[in-house]
Amino acid sequence: MNYRHAYHAGGRADVFKHAILVAVVERLREKAAPFFYLDTHAGLGRYDLSAAEAQETGEYRAGIGRLLRVASEEPSLARYLALERGANLDPQEPDIYLGSAALVRALARASDRLALCELHPEDVDKLRRQYKLDRQIGIHHRDGYGALSAFLPPKERRGLVFIDPSFEERDELPKLLEALQRAYKRWPAGAYMLWYPIKQRGLIRRFHDALVGTGIKKILVAEFLFEAADDAEKLNGSGLVIVNPPYEVEYEIGSILTALKRLLAPNARVKVEWLVPEAAS
Repeated sequence: MNYRHAYHAGGRADVFKHAILVAVVERLREKAAPFFYLDTHAGLGRYDLSAAEAQETGEYRAGIGRLLRVASEEPSLARYLALERGANLDPQEPDIYLGSAALVRALARASDRLALCELHPEDVDKLRRQYKLDRQIGIHHRDGYGALSAFLPPKERRGLVFIDPSFEERDELPKLLEALQRAYKRWPAGAYMLWYPIKQRGLIRRFHDALVGTGIKKILVAEFLFEAADDAEKLNGSGLVIVNPPYEVEYEIGSILTALKRLLAPNARVKVEWLVPEAAS
């Protein structure tokens, strides 16, 4: 599966993970102490929806394009959509999409710090040009999984690690699991968000079982399954694993998923549930 961000920017999988990302970061902002944000696969930060890659798939039309037209009165999506609208001169026909790095930068306060990792040489060059004068952001041309050992634990002692790989390799889920275990061992107090595609349900069930078997505490899962098929060759939906989520954020995530189902895919299946409950000992 080739999931290079530029081809899928603003699609349904993107709005799902980014609306939830905004909700989690908003919770981090509630405390005065600064936070650290590590994006292991940062991509471009901002995406040109008029570019050949986005136009080739057109996925943004069923995602952010539709949301900006129909979701003006949806409170659970208000902050996320305000950020996306602010990036466009014409919010009804968006030509720019803010990805994870740009969204978190827009939410970060003067005391917060971001580290953005990207391995693709063209993408990291664009990131550097975009943020060359921003002293709160470090741009790193390196493998994101390796960055987990290099940057954790951070001096801020609180924050979020966002792991959103391309899934170009068939063994990406085991790599994702191993990376989480390694990072959690270094920084058990940190919050982690891991994105994964849903193609075959059996594979995802085994991934979830393996997560439970790690012994990691407080694991929340959210999923947006917008196609009913169980097809190894297509993206049927996507999920997020959230470790150490902010207190009671699952209710906010539930509202986001309900809104996305109603606005983008009425026949979709959505869920938010604890794999390892918050109260687990």
